[in-house]
Amino acid sequence: MPLSTDQQAEIDALRAEPQVTLRAVSPGMEAHLYAAIPVLDHGFVRVIDYMGDDAAICQAARVSYGKGTKSVQNDEGLIRYLMRHWHSTPFEMCEIKLHVKLPVFVARQWIRHRTANVNEYSARYSILDREFYIPAPEHVNAQSVVNNQGRGGVLEGEEAARVLEILKADSNRAYDHYEQMIASEGPDGAPQGGLARELARMNLPSNIYTQWYWKVDLHNLFHFLRLRADAHAQYEIRVYADAICSVVADWVPAAYSAFEDYRLGGATLSARALDCIRRMLKGEEVTQENSGMSKGEWREFQGVIS
Repeated sequence: MPLSTDQQAEIDALRAEPQVTLRAVSPGMEAHLYAAIPVLDHGFVRVIDYMGDDAAICQAARVSYGKGTKSVQNDEGLIRYLMRHWHSTPFEMCEIKLHVKLPVFVARQWIRHRTANVNEYSARYSILDREFYIPAPEHVNAQSVVNNQGRGGVLEGEEAARVLEILKADSNRAYDHYEQMIASEGPDGAPQGGLARELARMNLPSNIYTQWYWKVDLHNLFHFLRLRADAHAQYEIRVYADAICSVVADWVPAAYSAFEDYRLGGATLSARALDCIRRMLKGEEVTQENSGMSKGEWREFQGVIS
């Protein structure tokens, strides 16, 4: 189950006692507070706390204390201007703290984004649960033949069943040995110390679940989402990014709309690519050979304009 009984009880208790505050609040985000969004087979994302809203971004950009004569349209236009021209600091005025449960191999990809504050569940102090990520059959893919870090077609039939059985059996066998190593009594029932948890954990596979608190400002969160919510990102981290996107869209709707338009749905073109487009608009036939681009660049360029 994504949430433990204790975690659910904590959430229910916190949601049952709302607090009065003078700080700026986002109605869309208030609805997300503490509620867990299921991800993968045992994972989740839930909002623990946040600071700021669309207005906070505009306030920081204007460095003002009052609303003055501005309108909602002014705010939306300003936010789009900031996003369009890569002005990052106003977006840093908003922050979010998430509680995330995720497979270890996803966490190791995630932690490459070194612009957040992280506190992870300690397997030196606590015992990890017997929870492993086992992909659904439709996500058991062969190795891509054109991308060394990508997936190809879906495995089917006996081959898919064989792979899934290996994943399940190896995961459970590793956890059985983990339990045996940290056991406080021997096979004959006599008390014994057992292997230190910090050593026993090294035998566990990278598909076991871990948890952490992750706090990040909106500018760096947008950078994370631009990479991890992209169609080329690994599926197992992309679904977490998609879940976070749904939260951010409710939290800062104007900022997310600009981000979706300029970053997720937009494209960055090189000087050579812009030159090719200008030549095409003039009616010139442009090919990879006369474009000045490598085959890889040309393929990506074609993907943008087609």
